[in-house]
Amino acid sequence: MFEPVIGLEVHFALRTASKLFCGCSAQGFGAGPNEHVCPVCLGLPGTLPALNEEAVELALRFALALGCEVPPQTYFHRKHYFYPDAPKNYQTSQGDVPVGQHGHIDLPSGKRVGITRCHLEEDAGRLVHPPYADHSLVDLNRAGAPLIEMVTEPDLRSADEAREFLTEVRAIAQALGVSDAAPEEGKMRADVNVSVRLAGEPFGTKVEVKNLNSFKSVAAALAFETKRQSGLLEADRPVTQETRGWNEGGQRTYSLRSKETAADYRYLRDPDIPAVALGADRKRRMIAALPELPRQLVARYLAAGVREAEAKQIGYDHELAAFFDAAAQAYGGAPQTVANWVTGEVAGRANDRGQSVAATRLTPAALVALLDLVDAGTLSITAAKELVPELLDGAQPAELVASRGLGQVSDSGALQAIVDEVLAANPDLVERVTANPKAINALLGKVMAASKGKANPDLARRLLGERLG
Repeated sequence: MFEPVIGLEVHFALRTASKLFCGCSAQGFGAGPNEHVCPVCLGLPGTLPALNEEAVELALRFALALGCEVPPQTYFHRKHYFYPDAPKNYQTSQGDVPVGQHGHIDLPSGKRVGITRCHLEEDAGRLVHPPYADHSLVDLNRAGAPLIEMVTEPDLRSADEAREFLTEVRAIAQALGVSDAAPEEGKMRADVNVSVRLAGEPFGTKVEVKNLNSFKSVAAALAFETKRQSGLLEADRPVTQETRGWNEGGQRTYSLRSKETAADYRYLRDPDIPAVALGADRKRRMIAALPELPRQLVARYLAAGVREAEAKQIGYDHELAAFFDAAAQAYGGAPQTVANWVTGEVAGRANDRGQSVAATRLTPAALVALLDLVDAGTLSITAAKELVPELLDGAQPAELVASRGLGQVSDSGALQAIVDEVLAANPDLVERVTANPKAINALLGKVMAASKGKANPDLARRLLGERLG
């Protein structure tokens, strides 16, 4: 039985306002073709690059968070290749001295994946192929946008492990504020390197599959390549080292070209970009300022008594984690209560609108105010849930309760009168409950209906029990 040996090359679009070597906007998603271009990113003769310092900061933060070794200074190189979306006919990247190398990422499953290197480079443009046309179009909005490329060791052994790794590294990039890491916007892309072998044998011949823009595509491409390469070896045919593309419609890979090596790219130091100092003081300062990463957040939530499912849902969404932390700190009750509301009613209602919780007008303070009203017996849980859509629009719980008379009836005298009316109006039901006390919920429902949902259900149940003996 052949097993796959998998390494990933993951590209993240950095969260900067401008491109890596010019002042053009790096936010090209959704813009018209070639709106964000200038002589520098068009590669016109006589232009000189000016390095974006913020991009260096973000790349350094990412490398340090992965435990990478960071050199005292780093350099940029020219990586030569000829393609219609490369205006300069080379890509400005980093060669033998990247911003970080020899790091690792620990997955929730316990697997440790080695990180060979993290380096800065500029993105290429985008080719558009109109259907049934005899030409292609080039959009250079993306050309020159800053990227981090992260290359792993060949430590992954299945498509599921690859998906788990991509989920982890995306959450890390988002938590660090390094990248939006949104595959659907082209802000996270992956190339996969895969070979197959019999367990324990040396690595086989590696094949690269380029430009996979979703986790689903990565898993599907790995499954197809594993089967394709295994079939070749079982038929005593060689696997050719090559670069392949992914056909989403056909769910299969196809040959693009023979695999290039570093020598094919003719790397050379870029003479127009000086060395970038990455001093020890700068690194210490950045390490001290690193935020909690997803796995650290999950561990903290578990220690606070939050269930694993909610802890993971919150911990792997940095915006949701910030909201939860603020609410849990202000709330006097159990963190699990806040977690239930944040991951359930609040996140669910926001998702129905196509929003994240952070994109709504709900504040942690407003959610805590709602929970306090429930805890005080002023508002029933049912009524509280019905207010959530308006809280997402910025309404305040106390004002809604006051204006609509939603306060829960918790006065035993007032509620006793309602209970007595229900018992008097439903003698058959009283007889049934007397014979089978477990049927008391039927009477409780009548009380809740008579009070228009305002009765405190715990108090109503107790009063019914007392009346029925």
